[in-house]
Amino acid sequence: MFDFEALSHAISGQTVLCIGDLMLDEFVYGDVSRISPEAPAPVIAVRRSETNIGGAGNVARNIASLGGRCIFVGLIGEDAAGATLAAALAKETGIESVLVRDPARPTTRKVRFVSEHFSTHMLRSDWELAAPAAPDIEQQLIDAILPQLARADIVLLSDYAKGVLTARVIRNVIDAARKAGKRVIVDPKSANLAIYRGATVLTPNRKEFAEATRSRADSHESIAQAAPDAMVLADCEAMLVTQGEHGMTLVTRAGEAVHVPALPVKVRDVSGAGDTVAAMLALALAGGADWESALRMASAAAAVAVGKTGTAIVTPDELRRKILPHASLAAEDKIVAAGGDIEANLADWRAQDLRIGFTNGCFDILHPGHVKVLTAARRACDRLVVGLNSDASVKRLKGEGRPVQDERARAEVLAALEAVDLVAIFEDDTPIDLITQVRPSVLVKGGDYTREQVVGYEIVEAEGGEVVLVDILPGHSTTSLVDRARGGKA
Repeated sequence: MFDFEALSHAISGQTVLCIGDLMLDEFVYGDVSRISPEAPAPVIAVRRSETNIGGAGNVARNIASLGGRCIFVGLIGEDAAGATLAAALAKETGIESVLVRDPARPTTRKVRFVSEHFSTHMLRSDWELAAPAAPDIEQQLIDAILPQLARADIVLLSDYAKGVLTARVIRNVIDAARKAGKRVIVDPKSANLAIYRGATVLTPNRKEFAEATRSRADSHESIAQAAPDAMVLADCEAMLVTQGEHGMTLVTRAGEAVHVPALPVKVRDVSGAGDTVAAMLALALAGGADWESALRMASAAAAVAVGKTGTAIVTPDELRRKILPHASLAAEDKIVAAGGDIEANLADWRAQDLRIGFTNGCFDILHPGHVKVLTAARRACDRLVVGLNSDASVKRLKGEGRPVQDERARAEVLAALEAVDLVAIFEDDTPIDLITQVRPSVLVKGGDYTREQVVGYEIVEAEGGEVVLVDILPGHSTTSLVDRARGGKA
């Protein structure tokens, strides 16, 4: 495993000059319940909608969200969509936007209608002029880009074939970047890879690569066979072919071939996954990563992105949780101090329609009885929150001499268990406020309780949830263990 922490630190603050086609992404979510009587098409009952910065703008947002800085150069029209994008970019921390305005063309706008229940795209409507920028606009773009090169650590061209990255713009940028000693990453759209000649690495998807090389590109081997000729044509150092659920294959001019399988994930929306790959690759390479490390970072970032709806961004914490072994995340990512914020975790799980479970206790000395309850609780849900009594709370409940271990030690032991997804410490004698906040679908306690004795059962059942009682293991209790350790009677 590469040193993720060192690479993350190196990435922070790297500056990427990103140039490409900006677009306004709109998502309309609703329920599909019937077929239209006027035409054989589904009827969507709209529930909500959202507007995002899309296209190359989404690349810029991912660069910033992953800890880098982005100088973004793009093109908009003199219209409402363009004004919306300009205002949205101005609010983005970490992005410095340089926008050229073309009154002769509309700002690219895409509206997607999505079945929220099935996460299925039903229809997309586009407003655009997919034609190269006029010569005077080309010159404005070039004049806007070249002065920014000196401030950039790496250059990224995000080509959606909407007019910004004309052959002339591409040539001027790559030639100037090479002269300045800056590496260039290209997410290409043209099947003529020669127009990108001189770039450091190209990142086509499998379909784009197959069209450009006139190859099947249906396996790692066939990609590796077709890549050398493509790299000669593009005069690039490497070719990275993304293949969705089949992972990514990178081939270098030196003959090295690296394949990284896709990480397992519940795919909700593939919109913008390529943007995330390009952004992560640029930052990783700018931070000094080798090819394989950069590829693994990009693969993990893509896995996070496709697990979200809409045009999504990825954060360092999300990337860290995706890459590092689960147990290593215990202290930093699975423990929330009393009064801390657990809403981000809960919102993320609810957005994924995950079933949230809850149990609680003092867990002063973890024993097999505790483990049985925790594992049974985790089997009943997708994510398990464990409420942990604070030191002051345990002392009030159990008396002097307790707890034996302080709350941080108890929390770290719990968090190291695979069954536990989040440990939330609470100060009160009961977890009623915490249960109210979590709103679990499943509330689990040991079988020495009755349903009516379980704190919070009314709240859970009122929300349609259930209370699960787990048979306890006889002969196991923290009190008896403490008595034995202190020389008392069990």
